[in-house]
Amino acid sequence: MKELMTGNEAVARGAYEHGVLVGVGYPGTPSTEILENFARYEGVLAQWAPNEKVALEVAIGASMAGARAIVTMKHVGVNVAADPLFSAAYIGVNGGLVLVSADDPGMHSSQNEQDNRQYARFARVPCFEPSDSQEALDMVGLALAVSEEYDIPVMLRLTTRIAHSRSLVKLGERRLPPRRPYEKNIQKWLILPAHARVRRRDLEERLQKLAALSETVPVNFIAWGDRRVGVITSGVAYQYVREVLPRASILKLGMTYPLPAGLIARFAREVERLFVVEELDPYLEDFVRGLGIKVEGKEFFPAIGELSPELVRAGFEKAGVLEPRGLPVLDDLPVPPVRPPVLCPGCPHRGVFYVLGRLKLTVTGDIGCYTLGALPPLSAMDTCVCMGASIGMAYGLELVDPERAAKTVAVIGDSTFYHSGMTGLLHMVYHKSRGTVIILDNGTTAMTGHQDHPGTGRTLSGEEAPVVDLEALVRALGVRRVRVVDPLDVARLTEAVKEEVAAPEVSVIIARRPCTLLKREPRRPVRVEEERCKGCRTCLKAGCPALSVREKKAVVDDVLCSGCGLCVQICPQGALVGGGVVGA
Repeated sequence: MKELMTGNEAVARGAYEHGVLVGVGYPGTPSTEILENFARYEGVLAQWAPNEKVALEVAIGASMAGARAIVTMKHVGVNVAADPLFSAAYIGVNGGLVLVSADDPGMHSSQNEQDNRQYARFARVPCFEPSDSQEALDMVGLALAVSEEYDIPVMLRLTTRIAHSRSLVKLGERRLPPRRPYEKNIQKWLILPAHARVRRRDLEERLQKLAALSETVPVNFIAWGDRRVGVITSGVAYQYVREVLPRASILKLGMTYPLPAGLIARFAREVERLFVVEELDPYLEDFVRGLGIKVEGKEFFPAIGELSPELVRAGFEKAGVLEPRGLPVLDDLPVPPVRPPVLCPGCPHRGVFYVLGRLKLTVTGDIGCYTLGALPPLSAMDTCVCMGASIGMAYGLELVDPERAAKTVAVIGDSTFYHSGMTGLLHMVYHKSRGTVIILDNGTTAMTGHQDHPGTGRTLSGEEAPVVDLEALVRALGVRRVRVVDPLDVARLTEAVKEEVAAPEVSVIIARRPCTLLKREPRRPVRVEEERCKGCRTCLKAGCPALSVREKKAVVDDVLCSGCGLCVQICPQGALVGGGVVGA
Protein backbone atom coordinates (compact mmCIF):
# COMPACT_ATOMS: atom_id res chain seq x y z
CA MET A 1 0.00 0.00 0.00
CA LYS A 2 1.29 3.46 -0.91
CA GLU A 3 0.33 6.84 0.49
CA LEU A 4 1.24 10.43 -0.33
CA MET A 5 3.15 11.77 2.69
CA THR A 6 5.19 14.77 3.70
CA GLY A 7 8.69 14.09 4.90
CA ASN A 8 7.57 14.81 8.45
CA GLU A 9 4.70 12.33 8.20
CA ALA A 10 7.08 9.77 6.72
CA VAL A 11 9.56 10.17 9.59
CA ALA A 12 6.71 9.60 12.04
CA ARG A 13 5.60 6.54 10.09
CA GLY A 14 9.16 5.26 9.95
CA ALA A 15 9.50 5.61 13.71
CA TYR A 16 6.26 3.69 14.18
CA GLU A 17 7.10 0.91 11.70
CA HIS A 18 10.61 0.44 13.10
CA GLY A 19 9.56 0.00 16.68
CA VAL A 20 10.16 3.38 18.29
CA LEU A 21 8.40 3.41 21.65
CA VAL A 22 9.26 6.93 22.87
CA GLY A 23 9.08 10.17 20.91
CA VAL A 24 9.94 13.48 22.59
CA GLY A 25 10.51 16.97 21.23
CA TYR A 26 9.80 20.65 21.32
CA PRO A 27 7.63 22.21 18.59
CA GLY A 28 9.43 24.28 15.98
CA THR A 29 8.87 24.67 12.26
CA PRO A 30 9.77 22.73 10.14
CA SER A 31 9.87 19.80 12.59
CA THR A 32 6.58 20.14 14.50
CA GLU A 33 4.39 17.72 12.56
CA ILE A 34 6.71 14.75 13.11
CA LEU A 35 5.75 14.28 16.73
CA GLU A 36 2.13 15.30 16.18
CA ASN A 37 1.79 12.50 13.61
CA PHE A 38 3.76 10.00 15.68
CA ALA A 39 1.41 10.60 18.63
CA ARG A 40 -1.55 9.38 16.55
CA TYR A 41 -0.21 5.82 16.38
CA GLU A 42 -1.22 3.25 18.98
CA GLY A 43 1.32 1.74 21.33
CA VAL A 44 3.69 4.71 21.41
CA LEU A 45 4.59 7.30 24.04
CA ALA A 46 4.79 10.82 22.61
CA GLN A 47 5.48 13.96 24.62
CA TRP A 48 6.26 17.64 24.23
CA ALA A 49 9.11 18.65 26.52
CA PRO A 50 9.65 22.14 27.98
CA ASN A 51 12.72 22.51 25.75
CA GLU A 52 14.99 20.52 23.45
CA LYS A 53 17.61 19.76 26.11
CA VAL A 54 15.01 18.06 28.28
CA ALA A 55 13.61 16.24 25.23
CA LEU A 56 16.98 14.72 24.38
CA GLU A 57 17.69 13.80 27.99
CA VAL A 58 14.35 11.97 28.22
CA ALA A 59 15.15 10.13 24.99
CA ILE A 60 18.60 9.19 26.32
CA GLY A 61 16.95 7.77 29.44
CA ALA A 62 14.45 5.80 27.34
CA SER A 63 17.33 4.43 25.28
CA MET A 64 19.17 3.45 28.45
CA ALA A 65 16.07 1.53 29.52
CA GLY A 66 16.29 -0.45 26.28
CA ALA A 67 13.56 1.20 24.18
CA ARG A 68 13.97 2.73 20.75
CA ALA A 69 13.55 6.52 20.97
CA ILE A 70 13.32 9.49 18.65
CA VAL A 71 13.72 13.16 19.56
CA THR A 72 12.60 15.96 17.23
CA MET A 73 13.48 19.65 16.97
CA LYS A 74 14.25 22.40 14.50
CA HIS A 75 17.85 23.34 13.77
CA VAL A 76 18.20 25.98 16.50
CA GLY A 77 16.84 23.46 19.00
CA VAL A 78 20.02 21.45 18.58
CA ASN A 79 21.87 24.41 20.06
CA VAL A 80 19.79 23.97 23.22
CA ALA A 81 20.29 20.19 23.18
CA ALA A 82 24.02 20.32 22.39
CA ASP A 83 25.16 19.72 25.96
CA PRO A 84 23.63 16.25 26.35
CA LEU A 85 24.22 15.46 22.65
CA PHE A 86 28.01 15.61 22.89
CA SER A 87 28.09 13.42 26.00
CA ALA A 88 25.54 11.02 24.49
CA ALA A 89 28.02 10.33 21.69
CA TYR A 90 30.50 9.18 24.33
CA ILE A 91 28.16 7.02 26.40
CA GLY A 92 26.36 5.51 23.42
CA VAL A 93 22.97 3.82 23.54
CA ASN A 94 21.09 0.72 24.57
CA GLY A 95 17.94 1.02 22.50
CA GLY A 96 18.36 2.89 19.22
CA LEU A 97 18.34 6.70 19.55
CA VAL A 98 17.69 9.08 16.63
CA LEU A 99 17.79 12.88 16.83
CA VAL A 100 15.85 14.56 14.02
CA SER A 101 17.20 18.02 13.15
CA ALA A 102 14.92 19.93 10.77
CA ASP A 103 17.02 22.69 9.21
CA ASP A 104 15.46 25.78 7.63
CA PRO A 105 17.47 27.06 4.63
CA GLY A 106 16.02 30.39 3.59
CA MET A 107 14.79 31.09 7.14
CA HIS A 108 11.11 30.66 6.31
CA SER A 109 10.30 30.63 10.03
CA SER A 110 13.62 30.99 11.81
CA GLN A 111 15.98 33.64 13.12
CA ASN A 112 19.03 32.15 11.41
CA GLU A 113 20.30 29.47 9.05
CA GLN A 114 22.33 26.55 10.35
CA ASP A 115 23.78 23.60 8.53
CA ASN A 116 23.50 20.95 11.22
CA ARG A 117 25.63 18.47 9.32
CA GLN A 118 28.33 20.47 11.07
CA TYR A 119 26.80 19.48 14.42
CA ALA A 120 26.96 15.80 13.45
CA ARG A 121 30.65 16.16 12.67
CA PHE A 122 31.25 18.29 15.78
CA ALA A 123 29.51 15.85 18.11
CA ARG A 124 30.89 12.85 16.19
CA VAL A 125 27.54 11.20 15.55
CA PRO A 126 26.48 9.65 12.22
CA CYS A 127 24.21 11.72 9.99
CA PHE A 128 21.67 10.58 7.39
CA GLU A 129 19.90 12.88 4.92
CA PRO A 130 16.80 11.82 2.99
CA SER A 131 15.96 13.20 -0.45
CA ASP A 132 12.27 12.32 -0.44
CA SER A 133 9.57 10.96 1.84
CA GLN A 134 10.29 7.30 1.10
CA GLU A 135 13.90 7.78 2.12
CA ALA A 136 12.74 9.69 5.20
CA LEU A 137 10.77 6.63 6.31
CA ASP A 138 13.49 4.13 5.40
CA MET A 139 16.33 6.12 6.93
CA VAL A 140 14.63 6.12 10.33
CA GLY A 141 14.95 2.35 10.30
CA LEU A 142 18.52 2.51 9.03
CA ALA A 143 19.46 5.11 11.64
CA LEU A 144 18.00 3.00 14.46
CA ALA A 145 19.84 -0.09 13.26
CA VAL A 146 23.13 1.82 12.97
CA SER A 147 22.56 3.37 16.40
CA GLU A 148 22.21 -0.04 18.04
CA GLU A 149 24.94 -1.79 16.08
CA TYR A 150 27.54 0.94 16.60
CA ASP A 151 26.41 2.06 20.08
CA ILE A 152 25.87 5.69 19.15
CA PRO A 153 23.08 8.26 18.72
CA VAL A 154 22.32 9.11 15.09
CA MET A 155 21.22 12.40 13.54
CA LEU A 156 18.58 12.41 10.80
CA ARG A 157 18.79 15.78 9.06
CA LEU A 158 15.80 17.14 7.18
CA THR A 159 15.41 20.51 5.50
CA THR A 160 12.23 22.53 5.05
CA ARG A 161 11.62 21.30 1.51
CA ILE A 162 11.94 17.62 2.49
CA ALA A 163 9.95 18.09 5.70
CA HIS A 164 6.96 19.70 3.98
CA SER A 165 6.96 18.28 0.43
CA ARG A 166 4.86 15.23 -0.39
CA SER A 167 5.84 12.10 -2.30
CA LEU A 168 4.65 8.50 -2.42
CA VAL A 169 5.62 6.21 0.43
CA LYS A 170 5.23 2.44 0.64
CA LEU A 171 3.74 1.58 4.01
CA GLY A 172 4.79 -1.42 6.06
CA GLU A 173 3.74 -3.09 9.29
CA ARG A 174 5.05 -2.17 12.73
CA ARG A 175 7.99 -4.29 13.85
CA LEU A 176 8.52 -3.97 17.57
CA PRO A 177 11.85 -5.45 18.66
CA PRO A 178 12.11 -6.80 22.19
CA ARG A 179 13.21 -4.19 24.67
CA ARG A 180 16.84 -4.56 25.58
CA PRO A 181 17.44 -5.04 29.31
CA TYR A 182 19.10 -2.24 31.21
CA GLU A 183 22.39 -3.20 32.79
CA LYS A 184 24.18 -1.13 35.42
CA ASN A 185 27.51 -0.03 33.93
CA ILE A 186 28.98 3.14 35.39
CA GLN A 187 31.97 2.99 33.02
CA LYS A 188 29.50 3.50 30.16
CA TRP A 189 26.67 5.60 31.60
CA LEU A 190 28.50 7.73 34.17
CA ILE A 191 30.82 10.22 32.49
CA LEU A 192 33.46 11.01 35.06
CA PRO A 193 36.71 12.26 33.52
CA ALA A 194 38.37 8.85 33.96
CA HIS A 195 35.46 7.12 32.24
CA ALA A 196 35.18 9.82 29.58
CA ARG A 197 38.79 9.36 28.49
CA VAL A 198 38.13 5.69 27.83
CA ARG A 199 34.84 6.40 26.05
CA ARG A 200 36.55 9.10 23.95
CA ARG A 201 38.97 6.54 22.53
CA ASP A 202 36.10 4.11 22.09
CA LEU A 203 34.16 6.77 20.17
CA GLU A 204 37.02 7.13 17.69
CA GLU A 205 37.03 3.37 17.15
CA ARG A 206 33.28 3.44 16.51
CA LEU A 207 33.73 6.30 14.03
CA GLN A 208 36.36 4.34 12.10
CA LYS A 209 33.88 1.49 11.76
CA LEU A 210 31.16 3.93 10.71
CA ALA A 211 33.49 5.43 8.08
CA ALA A 212 33.91 1.95 6.65
CA LEU A 213 30.14 1.53 6.67
CA SER A 214 29.70 4.77 4.71
CA GLU A 215 31.67 3.24 1.83
CA THR A 216 29.12 0.46 1.32
CA VAL A 217 25.84 1.65 2.83
CA PRO A 218 23.16 1.57 0.08
CA VAL A 219 22.05 5.18 0.67
CA ASN A 220 25.43 6.28 -0.73
CA PHE A 221 25.38 5.31 -4.39
CA ILE A 222 26.59 6.28 -7.86
CA ALA A 223 24.18 6.75 -10.76
CA TRP A 224 26.45 6.66 -13.80
CA GLY A 225 25.62 8.80 -16.79
CA ASP A 226 27.63 11.13 -18.99
CA ARG A 227 31.07 11.09 -17.37
CA ARG A 228 32.07 14.48 -18.70
CA VAL A 229 30.23 15.92 -15.67
CA GLY A 230 30.05 14.37 -12.23
CA VAL A 231 28.00 15.80 -9.37
CA ILE A 232 28.26 14.96 -5.68
CA THR A 233 25.08 15.93 -3.85
CA SER A 234 22.69 15.11 -1.02
CA GLY A 235 19.26 15.92 0.36
CA VAL A 236 16.81 17.89 -1.74
CA ALA A 237 19.67 19.17 -3.94
CA TYR A 238 19.84 15.65 -5.40
CA GLN A 239 16.31 16.09 -6.79
CA TYR A 240 17.22 19.42 -8.35
CA VAL A 241 20.38 18.02 -9.98
CA ARG A 242 18.44 15.10 -11.44
CA GLU A 243 15.91 17.54 -12.89
CA VAL A 244 18.48 19.95 -14.32
CA LEU A 245 21.16 17.44 -15.43
CA PRO A 246 19.30 14.17 -16.04
CA ARG A 247 22.21 12.66 -18.03
CA ALA A 248 25.05 13.57 -15.65
CA SER A 249 26.84 11.09 -13.42
CA ILE A 250 25.76 11.59 -9.81
CA LEU A 251 27.18 10.44 -6.49
CA LYS A 252 24.22 10.67 -4.14
CA LEU A 253 25.14 10.74 -0.46
CA GLY A 254 22.46 9.72 2.02
CA MET A 255 24.96 9.23 4.84
CA THR A 256 26.81 12.50 5.21
CA TYR A 257 28.83 11.79 8.35
CA PRO A 258 31.22 10.04 8.32
CA LEU A 259 31.75 10.63 4.60
CA PRO A 260 32.98 7.86 2.25
CA ALA A 261 36.42 9.08 1.21
CA GLY A 262 37.13 6.02 -0.94
CA LEU A 263 33.81 6.17 -2.80
CA ILE A 264 34.25 9.90 -3.44
CA ALA A 265 37.81 9.42 -4.74
CA ARG A 266 36.70 6.61 -7.06
CA PHE A 267 33.85 8.70 -8.45
CA ALA A 268 36.15 11.70 -8.95
CA ARG A 269 38.62 9.61 -10.98
CA GLU A 270 35.90 8.52 -13.37
CA VAL A 271 34.53 11.97 -14.33
CA GLU A 272 36.14 14.78 -16.28
CA ARG A 273 34.72 17.67 -14.29
CA LEU A 274 33.52 17.38 -10.69
CA PHE A 275 30.91 19.55 -8.96
CA VAL A 276 29.32 19.58 -5.51
CA VAL A 277 25.75 20.87 -5.26
CA GLU A 278 24.54 21.31 -1.68
CA GLU A 279 22.45 23.73 0.38
CA LEU A 280 24.07 26.12 2.85
CA ASP A 281 27.66 25.37 3.92
CA PRO A 282 30.32 23.90 1.60
CA TYR A 283 30.32 20.88 3.89
CA LEU A 284 30.77 18.20 1.22
CA GLU A 285 32.88 20.46 -0.96
CA ASP A 286 35.41 21.17 1.79
CA PHE A 287 35.71 17.46 2.52
CA VAL A 288 36.31 16.62 -1.14
CA ARG A 289 38.86 19.40 -1.49
CA GLY A 290 40.54 18.14 1.69
CA LEU A 291 41.11 14.83 -0.10
CA GLY A 292 43.22 16.71 -2.64
CA ILE A 293 40.56 16.41 -5.34
CA LYS A 294 39.82 19.28 -7.70
CA VAL A 295 36.17 20.24 -7.28
CA GLU A 296 33.84 23.13 -8.10
CA GLY A 297 30.85 24.25 -6.10
CA LYS A 298 30.10 27.40 -4.17
CA GLU A 299 31.51 29.66 -6.89
CA PHE A 300 28.43 28.64 -8.87
CA PHE A 301 25.85 27.65 -6.26
CA PRO A 302 24.89 29.98 -3.38
CA ALA A 303 25.82 29.26 0.23
CA ILE A 304 22.88 31.33 1.51
CA GLY A 305 19.23 30.33 1.38
CA GLU A 306 17.38 27.47 -0.27
CA LEU A 307 18.41 26.01 -3.57
CA SER A 308 15.86 25.51 -6.33
CA PRO A 309 15.94 23.95 -9.81
CA GLU A 310 16.26 27.47 -11.23
CA LEU A 311 19.27 28.31 -9.06
CA VAL A 312 20.92 24.97 -9.83
CA ARG A 313 20.37 25.48 -13.56
CA ALA A 314 21.75 29.02 -13.33
CA GLY A 315 24.84 27.67 -11.59
CA PHE A 316 25.51 25.09 -14.29
CA GLU A 317 24.93 27.75 -16.96
CA LYS A 318 27.50 29.99 -15.27
CA ALA A 319 29.89 27.03 -15.15
CA GLY A 320 29.46 26.47 -18.87
CA VAL A 321 27.88 23.05 -18.46
CA LEU A 322 24.50 24.16 -19.82
CA GLU A 323 23.70 26.60 -22.59
CA PRO A 324 21.99 29.74 -21.28
CA ARG A 325 18.35 29.79 -22.11
CA GLY A 326 16.08 32.79 -22.23
CA LEU A 327 14.18 33.51 -19.07
CA PRO A 328 10.49 34.44 -19.28
CA VAL A 329 9.72 38.14 -19.43
CA LEU A 330 8.16 39.05 -16.07
CA ASP A 331 7.35 42.70 -16.71
CA ASP A 332 3.90 41.94 -18.07
CA LEU A 333 2.94 39.57 -15.25
CA PRO A 334 0.73 40.87 -12.43
CA VAL A 335 2.70 41.67 -9.29
CA PRO A 336 1.09 40.13 -6.20
CA PRO A 337 0.46 42.56 -3.36
CA VAL A 338 2.93 42.63 -0.52
CA ARG A 339 1.35 40.94 2.48
CA PRO A 340 3.56 41.36 5.53
CA PRO A 341 2.74 39.08 8.48
CA VAL A 342 0.47 40.62 11.10
CA LEU A 343 -0.96 39.65 14.46
CA CYS A 344 -4.39 38.05 14.06
CA PRO A 345 -7.54 40.13 14.61
CA GLY A 346 -8.28 40.00 18.33
CA CYS A 347 -4.75 38.85 19.25
CA PRO A 348 -4.18 39.70 22.93
CA HIS A 349 -0.54 40.62 22.21
CA ARG A 350 -1.69 43.65 20.21
CA GLY A 351 -2.81 45.51 23.33
CA VAL A 352 0.55 44.97 25.02
CA PHE A 353 2.55 46.35 22.12
CA TYR A 354 0.18 49.25 21.60
CA VAL A 355 0.71 50.29 25.23
CA LEU A 356 4.48 49.73 25.18
CA GLY A 357 4.76 51.78 22.01
CA ARG A 358 2.80 54.66 23.50
CA LEU A 359 4.99 54.61 26.60
CA LYS A 360 8.11 54.70 24.40
CA LEU A 361 9.84 51.92 26.32
CA THR A 362 12.77 49.84 25.13
CA VAL A 363 11.39 46.34 24.62
CA THR A 364 13.65 43.30 24.57
CA GLY A 365 11.71 40.62 22.73
CA ASP A 366 11.65 36.90 22.18
CA ILE A 367 10.63 34.14 19.77
CA GLY A 368 6.91 33.69 19.09
CA CYS A 369 3.87 35.29 17.44
CA TYR A 370 4.59 38.39 19.48
CA THR A 371 7.80 39.01 17.53
CA LEU A 372 5.42 40.62 15.03
CA GLY A 373 5.05 43.44 17.56
CA ALA A 374 8.28 44.78 16.05
CA LEU A 375 6.63 45.52 12.70
CA PRO A 376 4.80 48.73 11.75
CA PRO A 377 2.50 50.20 12.79
CA LEU A 378 3.10 48.81 16.30
CA SER A 379 6.90 49.06 16.00
CA ALA A 380 7.22 48.28 19.71
CA MET A 381 9.97 45.65 19.95
CA ASP A 382 13.68 46.40 19.83
CA THR A 383 15.43 43.02 20.02
CA CYS A 384 14.96 39.35 19.25
CA VAL A 385 17.86 36.92 19.47
CA CYS A 386 16.78 33.46 20.58
CA MET A 387 14.38 31.58 22.84
CA GLY A 388 14.48 33.06 26.33
CA ALA A 389 16.99 35.81 25.55
CA SER A 390 14.65 38.74 26.24
CA ILE A 391 14.96 38.56 30.02
CA GLY A 392 18.73 38.26 30.18
CA MET A 393 19.16 41.03 27.62
CA ALA A 394 16.90 43.39 29.57
CA TYR A 395 19.03 42.80 32.65
CA GLY A 396 22.20 43.30 30.61
CA LEU A 397 20.96 46.74 29.56
CA GLU A 398 20.18 47.55 33.18
CA LEU A 399 23.55 46.26 34.37
CA VAL A 400 25.42 48.79 32.24
CA ASP A 401 22.93 51.63 32.76
CA PRO A 402 20.93 51.15 36.00
CA GLU A 403 18.56 54.00 35.15
CA ARG A 404 17.46 52.11 32.05
CA ALA A 405 15.46 49.69 34.24
CA ALA A 406 12.70 52.30 34.36
CA LYS A 407 12.68 52.52 30.56
CA THR A 408 12.94 48.83 29.58
CA VAL A 409 10.70 45.80 29.70
CA ALA A 410 11.27 42.23 28.57
CA VAL A 411 8.41 40.40 26.85
CA ILE A 412 8.22 36.62 26.60
CA GLY A 413 5.46 34.11 25.82
CA ASP A 414 4.25 31.50 28.26
CA SER A 415 5.65 28.55 26.31
CA THR A 416 8.97 30.33 25.80
CA PHE A 417 9.11 31.21 29.50
CA TYR A 418 8.82 27.51 30.38
CA HIS A 419 11.36 26.70 27.66
CA SER A 420 14.20 28.96 28.74
CA GLY A 421 12.92 32.10 30.42
CA MET A 422 12.82 30.93 34.03
CA THR A 423 16.59 30.90 34.44
CA GLY A 424 16.87 34.46 33.13
CA LEU A 425 14.27 35.65 35.63
CA LEU A 426 16.06 33.80 38.43
CA HIS A 427 19.24 35.63 37.44
CA MET A 428 17.44 38.99 37.68
CA VAL A 429 16.15 38.18 41.15
CA TYR A 430 19.51 36.87 42.33
CA HIS A 431 21.27 40.06 41.26
CA LYS A 432 18.62 42.42 42.68
CA SER A 433 17.39 43.74 39.36
CA ARG A 434 14.80 46.49 39.15
CA GLY A 435 13.60 45.30 35.74
CA THR A 436 10.13 44.39 34.54
CA VAL A 437 9.16 41.24 32.65
CA ILE A 438 5.85 40.85 30.84
CA ILE A 439 4.82 37.22 30.31
CA LEU A 440 2.39 37.06 27.40
CA ASP A 441 0.23 34.18 28.58
CA ASN A 442 -2.10 33.12 25.76
CA GLY A 443 -2.38 29.55 26.99
CA THR A 444 -0.65 27.74 24.12
CA THR A 445 2.39 27.48 21.88
CA ALA A 446 0.64 29.51 19.22
CA MET A 447 3.18 30.21 16.50
CA THR A 448 3.90 26.57 15.72
CA GLY A 449 0.25 25.51 15.67
CA HIS A 450 -1.17 25.55 19.21
CA GLN A 451 0.80 22.77 20.85
CA ASP A 452 0.31 22.13 24.56
CA HIS A 453 2.86 22.89 27.26
CA PRO A 454 3.07 22.61 31.07
CA GLY A 455 0.63 25.48 31.49
CA THR A 456 -2.21 24.18 29.31
CA GLY A 457 -3.44 21.21 31.34
CA ARG A 458 -3.05 18.71 28.50
CA THR A 459 -0.31 16.51 27.09
CA LEU A 460 0.49 15.79 23.44
CA SER A 461 -1.60 12.63 23.62
CA GLY A 462 -4.60 14.64 24.85
CA GLU A 463 -4.52 13.47 28.45
CA GLU A 464 -5.30 15.86 31.29
CA ALA A 465 -2.24 17.09 33.14
CA PRO A 466 -1.47 19.33 36.10
CA VAL A 467 -1.49 23.02 35.19
CA VAL A 468 1.48 25.09 36.27
CA ASP A 469 0.45 27.94 38.55
CA LEU A 470 2.40 30.61 36.72
CA GLU A 471 1.99 33.24 39.43
CA ALA A 472 3.17 30.81 42.11
CA LEU A 473 6.08 29.72 39.92
CA VAL A 474 7.23 33.29 39.42
CA ARG A 475 6.95 33.98 43.14
CA ALA A 476 8.90 30.80 43.87
CA LEU A 477 11.72 32.25 41.79
CA GLY A 478 11.81 35.13 44.26
CA VAL A 479 9.66 37.76 42.53
CA ARG A 480 7.51 39.61 45.05
CA ARG A 481 5.74 41.97 42.66
CA VAL A 482 3.48 39.82 40.44
CA ARG A 483 0.26 41.04 38.86
CA VAL A 484 -2.13 39.66 36.26
CA VAL A 485 -3.80 41.94 33.74
CA ASP A 486 -6.01 41.63 30.68
CA PRO A 487 -3.81 42.73 27.75
CA LEU A 488 -6.84 44.15 25.94
CA ASP A 489 -7.72 46.46 28.84
CA VAL A 490 -5.64 49.43 27.72
CA ALA A 491 -6.18 51.64 30.78
CA ARG A 492 -5.34 48.99 33.39
CA LEU A 493 -2.42 47.62 31.39
CA THR A 494 -0.98 51.13 30.98
CA GLU A 495 -1.32 51.73 34.72
CA ALA A 496 0.34 48.38 35.53
CA VAL A 497 3.30 48.96 33.24
CA LYS A 498 3.89 52.48 34.55
CA GLU A 499 3.82 51.28 38.15
CA GLU A 500 6.05 48.26 37.64
CA VAL A 501 8.81 49.94 35.62
CA ALA A 502 8.99 52.53 38.41
CA ALA A 503 9.21 49.87 41.13
CA PRO A 504 12.49 49.51 43.06
CA GLU A 505 12.68 45.72 42.54
CA VAL A 506 12.14 43.11 39.88
CA SER A 507 8.51 42.73 38.84
CA VAL A 508 6.46 40.50 36.56
CA ILE A 509 3.25 41.36 34.73
CA ILE A 510 1.32 38.36 33.41
CA ALA A 511 -0.73 39.58 30.45
CA ARG A 512 -3.31 36.79 30.33
CA ARG A 513 -5.90 36.16 27.64
CA PRO A 514 -6.35 33.03 25.49
CA CYS A 515 -5.11 33.04 21.90
CA THR A 516 -7.97 34.31 19.78
CA LEU A 517 -7.70 31.29 17.49
CA LEU A 518 -7.74 28.86 20.39
CA LYS A 519 -10.77 30.10 22.27
CA ARG A 520 -12.96 32.32 20.14
CA GLU A 521 -16.20 33.30 21.83
CA PRO A 522 -19.03 34.62 19.64
CA ARG A 523 -18.53 38.38 19.62
CA ARG A 524 -20.23 41.36 18.12
CA PRO A 525 -18.10 43.16 15.52
CA VAL A 526 -17.18 46.77 16.16
CA ARG A 527 -19.25 49.42 14.34
CA VAL A 528 -18.24 52.84 13.02
CA GLU A 529 -20.39 55.86 13.81
CA GLU A 530 -19.39 57.80 10.73
CA GLU A 531 -20.63 61.19 11.96
CA ARG A 532 -18.06 61.05 14.78
CA CYS A 533 -15.14 59.72 12.71
CA LYS A 534 -12.67 62.50 11.80
CA GLY A 535 -10.39 60.28 9.73
CA CYS A 536 -7.52 60.73 12.20
CA ARG A 537 -6.29 57.16 11.57
CA THR A 538 -5.44 56.62 15.24
CA CYS A 539 -7.23 53.27 15.10
CA LEU A 540 -4.79 52.06 12.46
CA LYS A 541 -1.95 52.35 14.97
CA ALA A 542 -3.24 49.12 16.53
CA GLY A 543 -2.26 47.29 13.34
CA CYS A 544 -5.48 45.26 13.16
CA PRO A 545 -6.18 43.81 9.69
CA ALA A 546 -9.92 44.27 10.28
CA LEU A 547 -9.49 48.06 10.24
CA SER A 548 -8.97 50.36 7.27
CA VAL A 549 -9.76 53.90 6.20
CA ARG A 550 -11.73 54.74 3.06
CA GLU A 551 -12.73 58.22 2.00
CA LYS A 552 -11.35 59.54 5.30
CA LYS A 553 -13.61 57.31 7.38
CA ALA A 554 -12.72 54.23 9.41
CA VAL A 555 -14.05 50.93 8.05
CA VAL A 556 -14.41 47.67 9.98
CA ASP A 557 -14.38 44.35 8.13
CA ASP A 558 -17.17 42.40 9.82
CA VAL A 559 -15.72 39.07 8.71
CA LEU A 560 -12.29 39.71 10.23
CA CYS A 561 -13.33 41.64 13.33
CA SER A 562 -13.22 39.55 16.49
CA GLY A 563 -14.95 42.19 18.61
CA CYS A 564 -12.00 42.43 21.02
CA GLY A 565 -12.69 46.12 21.56
CA LEU A 566 -9.10 47.37 21.52
CA CYS A 567 -9.83 49.90 18.79
CA VAL A 568 -12.89 51.13 20.70
CA GLN A 569 -10.62 52.05 23.61
CA ILE A 570 -8.06 53.93 21.55
CA CYS A 571 -10.35 55.92 19.25
CA PRO A 572 -10.10 59.53 20.50
CA GLN A 573 -13.43 60.50 18.91
CA GLY A 574 -15.51 57.63 20.28
CA ALA A 575 -16.40 56.77 16.69
CA LEU A 576 -15.79 53.05 17.14
CA VAL A 577 -18.43 51.34 19.25
CA GLY A 578 -19.69 47.87 20.11
CA GLY A 579 -17.65 44.72 20.25
CA GLY A 580 -17.72 42.35 23.18
CA VAL A 581 -19.14 38.88 23.80
CA VAL A 582 -22.58 38.15 22.38
CA GLY A 583 -25.13 38.01 25.21
CA ALA A 584 -22.85 39.74 27.72
